[in-house]
Amino acid sequence: MNTAVIGEDGLARCPWGLSAPEYVAYHDEEWGRPVRDDQGLYERLCLEAFQSGLSWITILRKREGFRAAFAGFDMEKVAAFDEDDVARLMADASIVRNRAKIDAAIGNARAALEVPGGLAELIWKFADPDAPVPETTDDVPATTPGSKALSKELKRNGFRFVGPTTAYALMQACGLVDDHLAACHRRGAYT
Repeated sequence: MNTAVIGEDGLARCPWGLSAPEYVAYHDEEWGRPVRDDQGLYERLCLEAFQSGLSWITILRKREGFRAAFAGFDMEKVAAFDEDDVARLMADASIVRNRAKIDAAIGNARAALEVPGGLAELIWKFADPDAPVPETTDDVPATTPGSKALSKELKRNGFRFVGPTTAYALMQACGLVDDHLAACHRRGAYT
C-alpha cells in the first residue's frame, strides 16, 4: 500500500508509520519535526549514516544504546574519542558495530565543530519548504537536487557517510522537507 492508511485510532498516516509500534511514535512525534540545534542534527546525521544498508527500525530499537555509547551525541565528547573508545564501541552490542560508520561518527563530530556558523546553519541552507506534496509513497524521492547539494557541502566540510540519499533522509527526518503524504494527519503540522 502506498497511500495514507487509517490507523486504529482513526488517524491517517504514511503507510510506513503503522508498520511497528516504534514507527507510530516516530512518525507522529518526531519525523519531519524541525530540528534546528547542532547536537540534534549531529545525532540524526549519525543515526542516518548508521542506518545505511539497514532497516530504520533497527536504528530506532538501538537508539538509546547509541545515545549511551556516543555520550548523548555531545559533539565535543565524541570528537575526543580515541582508539580505546573505538574498541569499546566495536564491542558494544547495543549499537551497530561497523568500524567505518563508527569512524565516520567520530570524524563527523570533529568536522561539525569546525563548521563556520555551526552545523544547523550549514544544513538549514538546504531546506525546501516548497517541495512537492506527495500523494503516495511513489511520489517521495530518494534524492533531490537539494540533497545532492547538501551532501556535496557536507563532504566539502569533511563529513563522511553523507551521500545524497542519507542527506535526503536527514532532510526528511529533521523537517527541511515535509514528506508526510497529503492525506497524513501530520502533513503540515510543523510549518
